[in-house]
Amino acid sequence: MKRTLLIILIMLSIILCACTQTNEESINCSLSDNSLSVHFIDVAQGDSTLLISPDNKTMLIDAGDNSHGKKVVNYLNKLNIKKIDILIGTHPDADHIGGLDYVINHFDIGLFCMPNKAHNTNTFKDVLSAAKNKNLKIHKTKSGMNFSLGKFIKCNVLSPTKNYDNNNLCSLVIKSTYKNKSFLFTGDAEFQNEQDMIKSNYNLESDILKVGHHGSSSSTSENFLLKVKPDIAVISCKCNNKYHHPSEKTLALLRKYNIPLYRTDKQGDIVLFCDGYKIFSYKKPLTIYRR
Repeated sequence: MKRTLLIILIMLSIILCACTQTNEESINCSLSDNSLSVHFIDVAQGDSTLLISPDNKTMLIDAGDNSHGKKVVNYLNKLNIKKIDILIGTHPDADHIGGLDYVINHFDIGLFCMPNKAHNTNTFKDVLSAAKNKNLKIHKTKSGMNFSLGKFIKCNVLSPTKNYDNNNLCSLVIKSTYKNKSFLFTGDAEFQNEQDMIKSNYNLESDILKVGHHGSSSSTSENFLLKVKPDIAVISCKCNNKYHHPSEKTLALLRKYNIPLYRTDKQGDIVLFCDGYKIFSYKKPLTIYRR
């Protein structure tokens, strides 16, 4: 009887251990299948998004500010990534490109894309220096350009449609599509960019929307949201940040259309998996939207 009880306890322990598998272990297990994984890395008040294609090609969009370059590199190292096939700097603001020089210094880089927008900050100069030191050409990117991430992921650049003086308005907006599902990455694009994309008759409809400018009130107009029709929204920002991102206006709009929301300030790193027909995550979206 005691031996039988012991065997049952051991079996229960094994099952319990399997059920309490860490999120990171779950991520690594899922990378072996035919799924696209999209990682919204928690870099506080900044942006950094990693895509890993079914054929293990990688695209990194931004790398947070200067203080978060190391975290992004460590995150990639834990996933055994050796090369970044496509590196995107959406625009010259420090909270998006600050960590790019650290990333460039630690990985082989394939294609490096940034908008045709210079800046006079040391952060921007550091990125240029890191690229130059590795003989890495910066491809000036704008709307209408297309490229592929591996054999399966199609990427379309939808913005900027023209040259702007404002850094945010120069943000690269990229729609990535895998079979029947698509992701829209908007950087810090604002209302003007959204109007320009609508006027350009781009197909904006996407299953996942990375909400523009950390959920600021200057982005995500109702007209734009109705064009995108996302099933899920993701906001990257810092908890209790000084800019009060995300704005109540943006949150109210997402509530109005019952769009489930993920937030890095409340949930940390967020990973979505897509097999081309459905999208899932080990984390649940927020049920209550709060600032």
